[in-house]
Formats: sequence, structure tokens, C-alpha cells
Amino acid sequence: MLTRSPARSRRISALVLAAVTGLALTSCSKDDAGPSASPEDVMAQAKQKLDETSGVNLTLSTSDLPADVQGIEKATGTGTHAPAFDGTITVVLSGQAFDVPVIAVDGKVYAQIPLTPGWQDIDPGDYGAPDPAMLMDTDKGFSSLLPATTGLEAGQSVRGGANNDEILTEYTGTVPGDVVKNVIPSASGDFDATYTVSEDGELRQATLTGVFYPDSDSMTYTVSFDDYGTEKEISAP
Repeated sequence: MLTRSPARSRRISALVLAAVTGLALTSCSKDDAGPSASPEDVMAQAKQKLDETSGVNLTLSTSDLPADVQGIEKATGTGTHAPAFDGTITVVLSGQAFDVPVIAVDGKVYAQIPLTPGWQDIDPGDYGAPDPAMLMDTDKGFSSLLPATTGLEAGQSVRGGANNDEILTEYTGTVPGDVVKNVIPSASGDFDATYTVSEDGELRQATLTGVFYPDSDSMTYTVSFDDYGTEKEISAP
């Protein structure tokens, strides 16, 4: 019968342990390690991705719109780089929320105002809102917030996405109010920002906290970006 020396057994055990440890480290590095690029480089790539895509589906929402504020509670729709937007904006007027279908294209904004027949050519500023088509503008839209963010720090990478098959990383920083004004015209002061970016550099979510409306408390807007590469022909109604 063959026997193994204690020294040989120890060597085999060490090799097995090293192999198992190597597999464990490989698994952890894939799922948990942060990206090697600097946060600034990640923001630059995320801006490029958003600027170059044909379109995305956007969702903007808040759960803490101040009670006395006339503003946006929610917006959902498709934004393209025509630039154009087709969706619905929920505005709060005198404490009551109204869902307003909106089409923005060719520098004009059309809306179906409650209790008013047909589409109306409106000034979104009257509702505390920007031209929604400009949300995809490369100079003054959402992507302009990314390179303007200071004090960037990367958080942990986690699994996420529809099937939990993506690796997402959060980045935090501060955005000047004059940049946020491009998205919400009445914004003032600095804003705390949290961005969620996929491993291939796509901005998936942006959360902004600060004073969006005059004489009101700080609040938070969350914006989600889905279905990069969306193509949609948007025309005036």
C-alpha cells in the first residue's frame, strides 16, 4: 500500500488551498471590486455614452415635493437627440397633481392641458419646468451634470439590473446650482449627487438633492435612464 509523507501531504494541501483561494479572489474581484478608472474618467465616459445614444427612456420622480410648491412631481417618456421628447409630466398646481401628455420638438413644447381640448403650445417655464427636449442636450442636459460634479468618490460595486446580471457602481459628489438650473430652471445652491453607472459606462440613475424651487426646503429628484439606443420618430401633434 502506498503512503504519503507528511511533507508531501502538506505541499498538496497548500496547492489545493492556493487554487481555492485564487478562485475565490477571482470571483470577488469580478463582483465587488471597484473600477480601475478614476471617477472623473467614469463621468466623462458616461457623458459620452449618453450624448452618443440615439435615445433613452427617462423617468424623473420625487416623493418630497414641498406642499406649497408648483412644480414637477414626475416625468416619464422617451428623449432623443433630435432633440425631442414624448411622454407625460405630472405637475402639481395648487396642491393638486395633473398628468399632462407632452411632446417637445423643433424648439416648441406641446401639451394636453387638463380641461382644455387638443394640444396647446405652452411655455414650460410657467410650470417650473424646462423644455423637456433639452434634457438630452449635450451642453445643457442631464449629461452636462457629470463633468461638472466635484469631490467625486466611488462607492462599492454591486450586482443589479433587471436580471441582476450587471455590475453597477455608485459615485457621489457635488454639482453647482448654475449647472442644475439647466435641468430645473429655478434650482439654486449646490446639490448633492449620486450617480449609478454600469460596468460598460452607461449612466443608469442620477439622484440630486438640494433646493430646486424658490423659498422651499431641500428635496430630492431621482432620474433613471433605460433602454439606451432607443429610436423613435417624434413629431409635432
